[in-house]
Amino acid sequence: MPRSNRPKRRPGGPSTGEGDSLEHLLSGWKRTESRRGREFFVQPVSAERAVKEYLCPGCGLGITPSVPHLVIWRADGVLGDEADLAARRHWHTHCWRIG
Repeated sequence: MPRSNRPKRRPGGPSTGEGDSLEHLLSGWKRTESRRGREFFVQPVSAERAVKEYLCPGCGLGITPSVPHLVIWRADGVLGDEADLAARRHWHTHCWRIG
């Protein structure tokens, strides 16, 4: 029987669901930007990782799956990382740049 080169998921191993979003976002590539006197974390989402539809707060239009965009959340919130991540928003890249 031929060998499969696909990685096997182990029970308790890393998942790609929403449950691990805190660890994923905190450990992923991100930058910090200042807007209107506040600090924000900005993390790009590639087209391959964009699998859900979101509503952009900048223009009010939907961000469809497979469209690269940005995830934005406060970097200087007083309630901690988990509260800031719960309030994160997905923006079109253009809308964040002009906003």
